[in-house]
Amino acid sequence: MFEVLRHSWPLLLGMLLLMLGNGLQGSLLGVRGAGAGFSAFEMSVVMSAYFVGFLVASRLTPGMIRRVGHVRVFAALGSFISAVMILYPAFPHPVAWTIERMVIGFCYCGVYVTAESWLNHSSSNEHRGQALSLYMIMQMLGIIAAQGVLLVPDPSGFLLFVIPSVLVSIAFAPILLTVSPTPAFDTTRRMTLRELYGVSPLGVTGMLLLGGVFSAQFGMAAVFAAEAGLKLTQISMFVASFYVGALFTQYPLGWLSDRMDRRQLTAAVALVGGLAALLATFVPDQFTILLVAAFISGGSANPLYSLLIAYTNDFLPRESMASASAGLLFVNGVGAIAGPIATGFAIQRFGPGGYFGIIAILMLSLTLYAAWRMTRRAAPKVSETSSYTAVLPSATPVAMEVAQEVAITAAEASDDQGPTHR
Repeated sequence: MFEVLRHSWPLLLGMLLLMLGNGLQGSLLGVRGAGAGFSAFEMSVVMSAYFVGFLVASRLTPGMIRRVGHVRVFAALGSFISAVMILYPAFPHPVAWTIERMVIGFCYCGVYVTAESWLNHSSSNEHRGQALSLYMIMQMLGIIAAQGVLLVPDPSGFLLFVIPSVLVSIAFAPILLTVSPTPAFDTTRRMTLRELYGVSPLGVTGMLLLGGVFSAQFGMAAVFAAEAGLKLTQISMFVASFYVGALFTQYPLGWLSDRMDRRQLTAAVALVGGLAALLATFVPDQFTILLVAAFISGGSANPLYSLLIAYTNDFLPRESMASASAGLLFVNGVGAIAGPIATGFAIQRFGPGGYFGIIAILMLSLTLYAAWRMTRRAAPKVSETSSYTAVLPSATPVAMEVAQEVAITAAEASDDQGPTHR
């Protein structure tokens, strides 16, 4: 771990600052949009645009890097992020925010792809799993800390938009000044969705449903909180609770995942998250219950993402794992685009309770589907399953492929030591 920090601390520090900016601007738009009189559905379109840009960039960024190199792509996208963040208050209109949010999503995905390829290149096989874990922790801590920055007084109306712009600008300094550019990478051949669904129907369906859950948590939490009439301090605590829950549960559930039928664990975790969301649906005015529901649903949804990747890998030869990652990422992105739209419609149609209602429907649907899939085929032996590697739902193709490499390395190490019970 210390070896990874010694070599990668500039990149990890830069990522922490980048996520401070990203986490702050997402919550800030939810609060300011409500104050500007935007409807819940208008805000849902704004928030959905981020995931449209993110999905497009996941396909286009590798080509951009091959043409002009990592440094130029990284610097150019970072400049756009910084500029757009201070343009938000200049044009407080749903259409302008939708376009700007799409640009932000595109740029952040491109920045992640570049940063993750640097991290992968600078990490040895021995430390790649630790590097990915530290990278993920920095992302989570950045989003959580950003909710505290939301409480900074903003009498002018512009300061809270300037802060994330400054944070993003500063974030690039330690990265660009200390990290050497890597050679352009080649993307892995993609597996078609038809092939992927044939391999793992639960993996594909679960990723689609989780895309909706994650985008509701990341994109619409502050919108819901503002619609529910929460104070700014309460909004900050509420949004942070999703990610605090994810930090606490990611590794315990990963440990369980390597020791039992992953479909059973998927169904159980989704059930817990769905029931917590269902409870909050009926009492959207009880702040304590909202905090608990956010903690539990966030602590359920984020590990399920990694769990479904590991489950899909159980039915793939090792040489096909990286090919499957792009398909899973695409399906999750489609769900993420639809999630805010469905959530915004539910809030506008049924009131604040509709927010957790959508999350409950998606999570409980995953529970039922996982239970049904258990009747369709036998589970692989636990000793023959792939290793669980933690990945965030905001992962890019590079992070997904790094996670697959870590899983393959762990499986090969296990084979060398003989059959063991994981």
